[in-house]
Amino acid sequence: MAAGGPPAMDESDDQGGLRAALGGLTTRGRSFLAAGVAAAVCAYVLGQGDLLRVGLLLAVLPLVCVTVLFRTRYQVAGTRRLSPSRVPAGAEARVHLRMDNVSRLPTGLLMLQDRVPYVLGPRPRFVLDRVEAGGRREVSYRVRSDLRGRYPLGPLQLRLSDPFGMCELTRSFSAYDTLVVIPRTEPLPPVRLAGEASGYGEGRQRSLALAGEDDVIPRGYRHGDDLRRVHWRSTARYGELMVRREEQPQRARCTVLLDTRRIAFQGTGPDSAFEWAVSGAASALVHMLERGFEVRLVTDDGTEAPGGSGFSGSTQDSADSAGLLMDTLAVVDHSDGDGLARAYDVLRGGDEGLLIAFLGDLDDEQTAVAARMRQRGGGAVAFVLDSAAWVHGASPASDAAREQRLRLLRESGWTAVPVGPGADLALLWQQASHQGSLTGSAAMGGTTGGTTGFTGGWS
Repeated sequence: MAAGGPPAMDESDDQGGLRAALGGLTTRGRSFLAAGVAAAVCAYVLGQGDLLRVGLLLAVLPLVCVTVLFRTRYQVAGTRRLSPSRVPAGAEARVHLRMDNVSRLPTGLLMLQDRVPYVLGPRPRFVLDRVEAGGRREVSYRVRSDLRGRYPLGPLQLRLSDPFGMCELTRSFSAYDTLVVIPRTEPLPPVRLAGEASGYGEGRQRSLALAGEDDVIPRGYRHGDDLRRVHWRSTARYGELMVRREEQPQRARCTVLLDTRRIAFQGTGPDSAFEWAVSGAASALVHMLERGFEVRLVTDDGTEAPGGSGFSGSTQDSADSAGLLMDTLAVVDHSDGDGLARAYDVLRGGDEGLLIAFLGDLDDEQTAVAARMRQRGGGAVAFVLDSAAWVHGASPASDAAREQRLRLLRESGWTAVPVGPGADLALLWQQASHQGSLTGSAAMGGTTGGTTGFTGGWS
């Protein structure tokens, strides 16, 4: 039931008819009915009038309870409220239920039950005593999941029973809500990573400092322009009055690449390598958004999120952008692709700024594809997971092959960081900063005048 309030439910509606009501007989009610029928048959065979009266009493009692309960007229309305409706994996959310008796008659004993997926915990049940006319009752319960996803809550069900426990009828509301369990995010330290091209890491500060200042590109004078903005050199050159154009503030960009290939990750569950990669991508996105970057999420199959709209965070609030991205990561799953070629096609054509990749197992071919993703205009950081080590532990042969592939990535300009089982992303984030400062100049092709040929980083 939505927080805005669903329509009232009329308990007198004939849902399923009398046959459905008879299907609500409890074990006690069925036992009474069977005993009554058996007693009546025996009384007829034996010619015992007293036994026949007992049999009729036993058989009629549950039928009378069914009829009375079926004709019961209750009008109740229910609402459900999630607090909050989006939670990280492993965190708890509280569900608040409210029942309002909108009829003029008090209700009897009610059993309230909400349907929830098994991963959120046991199905909550509440017994509500008599609710007076116009009264309300409020109850709440907690849900928790270690697995990402979108989980429906509802519909809410009311179970009515007669005083003798002969029959139980269930009535359901039609509305439901959705709990979104997003990946865990980890606060990342404000490090500076050498290896990021000039204009990205510090570009945000520089562009904001230029906001409102003059650009050297002039334009024609318009009525109302401040004469102090006249660019006299351009005026003399073009033979007409020219003014200096205002610089429009620009924001630094960051693309996060998430490898979701099924063949690149072994193991399942909240502690698997794939879940670590999803959580790492979420942490990086939130971190960069908080620092004013325009961010974009791209997966190995070339899909952009949210909604393929490209970079987000420039025209909307960062919290809204983060919410959309987290909703996407809440349901991201393995792809059936076998390579990174589609992601390369998406990344090679544009100005991606800083590139942060979370990659699974790489073979020689996919290592070469990833190496070509490195753009000259911006920095590139790759967190490379060895999912086999998360499941079976690493072997010396696999370690040697992995180091060779990491070296190929670093030679192409990546700051490549290996990720072991249960690694701390914040420490790896700092390690990427230190590693980039050591390998960056070699990757960019040397130095000029005693300084590296690039500057910057994120902060």
